[in-house]
Amino acid sequence: MNATRPTTEAPAEPLRRYRPPAARPGAAVALAAAALLTALASLAAPAHAQGEFPAWEFPKTDFEKRTVELSEIMSGGPPRDGIPAIDLPRYATTDEASKWLDPDEPVIAVERGGKARAYPLQILIWHEIANDELGGVPISVTFCPLCNSAIVFDRRLDGAVLDFGTTGRLRLSDLVMYDRQTETWWQQLTGEGLIGEHAGRELARLPAAIVAWNDFRAAFPNGSVLSRETGHTRAYGSNPYSGYDSATQPFLFRDKPDPRLPAMERVLHVIAGGTERIYPFGAFTDEPVINDEVGGEPVVVMSRSGTLSVLDERTIADSRRIPSAAAYSRRQGERVLEFEVREGRIADAGTGSVWNLFGEAVEGPLAGSRLEPRSRGDHFAFAWLAFHPDADVYGVPRAE
Repeated sequence: MNATRPTTEAPAEPLRRYRPPAARPGAAVALAAAALLTALASLAAPAHAQGEFPAWEFPKTDFEKRTVELSEIMSGGPPRDGIPAIDLPRYATTDEASKWLDPDEPVIAVERGGKARAYPLQILIWHEIANDELGGVPISVTFCPLCNSAIVFDRRLDGAVLDFGTTGRLRLSDLVMYDRQTETWWQQLTGEGLIGEHAGRELARLPAAIVAWNDFRAAFPNGSVLSRETGHTRAYGSNPYSGYDSATQPFLFRDKPDPRLPAMERVLHVIAGGTERIYPFGAFTDEPVINDEVGGEPVVVMSRSGTLSVLDERTIADSRRIPSAAAYSRRQGERVLEFEVREGRIADAGTGSVWNLFGEAVEGPLAGSRLEPRSRGDHFAFAWLAFHPDADVYGVPRAE
């Protein structure tokens, strides 16, 4: 069931059209191989992978209680927990992790309760879910490679703490998770309960951003890092979806992509004042810092180029570079700040203080000050717009 979110009017003057990444010759071959492997896996899987849902695989799930049609859900190839979630995470220090992380490699940065932790995508691309606790808050850090969706959830619901696994199914190309307590099925990109006891409920999303490892390490030298010691043997550092983000058609996506943006354009999801807006990464080429207003709240979208794509070359360290981005409220006490780029650094025009990608002033009169985060995740445009067809897209006028 497609969700509808509150919208705002488009900017008065439309911005430049966005530049999709150029397709690489190897992308089609890689995707064809992936499609073949998935087809073979589906043929080898039991009949439920083709649309039936026998009680033996999810015996607790009430398939009569649901918000979507079962026909909308398809097999992704692996069975239940065939892509294993990380349930007993171990951690490395920033010094230890730097021995196996490239300086520009992407990580999901999460802060809770005064603690900061990095979740390398070279690990999550193989596991998709990490059930963890940070700063006293039980969280699930999730990454769907097919949608490039990095989302962090508070896994508390009605006083209970849930932990999540992979169903082996997809809806609109996006990961369908399940919780092990009730075996309710959940949509990763929206956090909505689809089938089972909690159908119609929604998990709380927490601020998160994909950033380069060196940016995280500089901002949080005492932060922790999800370790490669996961209890599983995987080719960490390699990308099993080689060439995917240069493709023109999303894998296992049956619908027609929204024409407002290239399907594989990365977008940043921002929520403020009860309103949501997405910012295409293509806009950051000409506007690395964007001062805007969302839901009546002044926000700033900060970006920095140079982060490695996790969905490009087979070896992540050899991949092309893309921007990282995060959004914050521009309110600082009684004032509203205006941001700009000065000599390659982000500064506010009023005081000249220098800010990092984590919304912290690191130099100048406001050093030590922090901005309130307003971003909730990074995604491919086709995926976000499939679930939010009425979404407000920065720089793209609404259809009359």
